[in-house]
Amino acid sequence: MDAAAAAVERSAAECGLERCSHTAFIEDNTLYVWGGYKVVGGEDIVLPSDEIWLCDLYSGTWETRDINGDKPPDLSGSCGSYLNGTLYIFAGCDPVGYTNQMFSVDLTEQSCTWKKVTDTKGTTPSPRNKHSCWVHRDRLIYFGGYGCKTIGQVQNTTSASFVVDEMSWATIGDVLFRYWGWNNEVSVYEPHTAMWSTPETRGPAPAPRGCHASALIGNKGYISGGVETLELDMFCLDLDTWTWTQFDFSPSCSPLGRSMLTMTPTSDHTLFIYGGLGIDGNTLNDVWQLNTQKKEWEKMTHQHKDKPRVCHSACLGRDSDVVVFGGSSNMCLLMDSVAVLRAPSQNQCRDVFMFQTQPCSLFRLCEDLIAENSEVFEEQLTWLPSKLQNKIDKRVAFFSSTKPVQTA
Repeated sequence: MDAAAAAVERSAAECGLERCSHTAFIEDNTLYVWGGYKVVGGEDIVLPSDEIWLCDLYSGTWETRDINGDKPPDLSGSCGSYLNGTLYIFAGCDPVGYTNQMFSVDLTEQSCTWKKVTDTKGTTPSPRNKHSCWVHRDRLIYFGGYGCKTIGQVQNTTSASFVVDEMSWATIGDVLFRYWGWNNEVSVYEPHTAMWSTPETRGPAPAPRGCHASALIGNKGYISGGVETLELDMFCLDLDTWTWTQFDFSPSCSPLGRSMLTMTPTSDHTLFIYGGLGIDGNTLNDVWQLNTQKKEWEKMTHQHKDKPRVCHSACLGRDSDVVVFGGSSNMCLLMDSVAVLRAPSQNQCRDVFMFQTQPCSLFRLCEDLIAENSEVFEEQLTWLPSKLQNKIDKRVAFFSSTKPVQTA
């Protein structure tokens, strides 16, 4: 780790920011982080829902904002989505059980307030966690997850769209009253009308799954991982025609199957895959890029081999940087004849690091050169417009007595 990255991590350490399975997004070169869990004394502790953390990626400094109002309960496996300045949190597992509640907070307001989303129209998806979301044309489009359904719901669901986890169904006497399992359902929520709908999809749909990765390029939603396959699979859903397409790859040049990975769009035809928990039980540190036009994988070389990650976040930053935060560097699974359990791990991370996927812009190179040598340009810096000068000041603070954040 270089000096600048260490400085960012020291700031995160002071804030106690270690976490896994959180929500993260980038707006105006600021990384927002909400929720997740961390391990304390060998137990998973769900992190507070009444705060959100912000990392200024210009200066590398962290700050927190309180969120008042009707806050979400302590949730694990919830899905967070950012749309038009508002963060939406849907479903997850709370202390009582699985939920399908939705909460929203307008982050553009001076004083942020949680609101529970009520009085929606249509049929709300069944309770679940470990699902994903595409944000497309002012809609939130959810896919998959693990959760519970009533007998009636299961009877009205095809076996191809809901797979029962036989180890987890619940009974009262001889009566089975709830099923738990994975689904591959597509559900659409439109905030401006508060309407839920379920489009009828066509084509070869992904198998029901959770802990997968999703990404959006144009009007195409991509789904990968979260199932026990030897090679990493890839499906594409056309969000105009609701038609699924499965990509076929040669096994000799495909990534290992995995779950709890990240997938980030870095161009109009490129998906960036990082880390995850491999089907071999190892926490992975490999990077792959998929050309969605040629349908070809390419394994990338990088300088972060010492940073295996699972349950992390990876967001698209400026100049197509992939900004990674948090997660676990070594997740352990315990298996017995009844179930597969995750062993609590202390190897949780709080660092922010970046993968550079394309050459830096000339403006960014100049910006960093000036900031790194601010004493040389001390007089000229006062000539800059205030907005640009503020950016340079942040970069000066970032580079003070340090080296740049390591990129690969």
